[in-house]
Amino acid sequence: MSTSAIDVAGEATGSDDGVLETPFLDAERSNLLQLIAEEGGYAYVSMATLAAAGDIRAAEAAKEMAWEQLHSGPWHSVVPIWRDAYSMACVHLAKLHYASGEITQAIRALDMGLIMGGMTLRDELNLAIKKASKKARSVLFASSENGGEKGESEIKFVSQEINVAEVQQFLPIKSLSCKIVGKRSALSLEVFLRDHYLSGIPVVIRDSMDHWPAKNKWNDMNYLRRVAGFRTVPVEVGKNYLCPEWKQELITFSEFLERIWSNDATSVETTYLAQHQLFDQIQELRQDIVIPDYCFTGGGEIRSLNAWFGPAGTVTPLHHDPHHNILAQVVGKKYVRLYPASLSDELHPHSETMLSNSSQVDLDNIDEKEFPKILDLEFQDCILEEGEMLYIPPKWWHYVRSLTTSFSVSFWWSGAEN
Repeated sequence: MSTSAIDVAGEATGSDDGVLETPFLDAERSNLLQLIAEEGGYAYVSMATLAAAGDIRAAEAAKEMAWEQLHSGPWHSVVPIWRDAYSMACVHLAKLHYASGEITQAIRALDMGLIMGGMTLRDELNLAIKKASKKARSVLFASSENGGEKGESEIKFVSQEINVAEVQQFLPIKSLSCKIVGKRSALSLEVFLRDHYLSGIPVVIRDSMDHWPAKNKWNDMNYLRRVAGFRTVPVEVGKNYLCPEWKQELITFSEFLERIWSNDATSVETTYLAQHQLFDQIQELRQDIVIPDYCFTGGGEIRSLNAWFGPAGTVTPLHHDPHHNILAQVVGKKYVRLYPASLSDELHPHSETMLSNSSQVDLDNIDEKEFPKILDLEFQDCILEEGEMLYIPPKWWHYVRSLTTSFSVSFWWSGAEN
């Protein structure tokens, strides 16, 4: 049963009261509307008041008004109350869809609130989506009695080994011919701190994620579809974020899975779920992973957990990040190339502020006239195998290419020195 059929079936589930409870919003609505009015949002306040009384057109109008404010300038310049206004409009809209038995539309509205909204109503959004998701799953699971999804066998994204010699032709020049990143099994925290964290040396860590439920679950498309198929996620479409044809879309997770399954890696329409905080949005997937103990080295704190999920051929171009990073490879394999931070000038960062952490050098198509010394620079690289973690020190430049369908998790954390 496809997730698009949830709305029709949702009307028939009699065990639900048809109401999404929002006690915090109910208590704080007047205060939030006052703050929005103080920022000039009088028309929004009028529409939101009508939406709270049950007017779905007013709810749509309020959502659109808040959306325009979110896109009125750079994201960091958006007045925070407008993010909360967007969340409020999404909650109003979701409640009305849910009451009408339109469960998929309700979940999409709540997801949009999580993805684009502020923090004030985040707990409310999560509680509402937990209830709506439970109802959606009950419809899907009920269908299994008639040959539906729960009774289906596994559909594996990666089912066979790759031939390294064959894939090497798709890798940048000189790949796997210089220094290979060292691999260590069950690395102790003491040794990690001494030999890698403090000295800023990359390492591949083996045998440290065998206990993750994700290791046994995420290679099955049917599992991911059951757990999150009806959720809305942001994806990147195109070669990579430095290319002019690159764009972003909002699609359901089921649509995304279908694109991966039917992907042509040579297509400019390659779809990639990249650097998205998926586990803040979809709690069921968060329960499948465990933050590595290494991420608490240095007495700092976790900054971000991001998902990287896409077909073979997806590329993250050469760039660096400000934090300590562990890239955990849950499904499939990736090629990773690393250059030390000391080579930043030689890697020609973009001059624009927004892209200053990205290199102008396209390792897949190196312009040797413009960058004549690039092939002489020393680097480390590796094939990151399923079940391995790669530690990338802060400011180290890295290029990443998926060799198969690949699902990875990156853990960013700051040390106490930050």
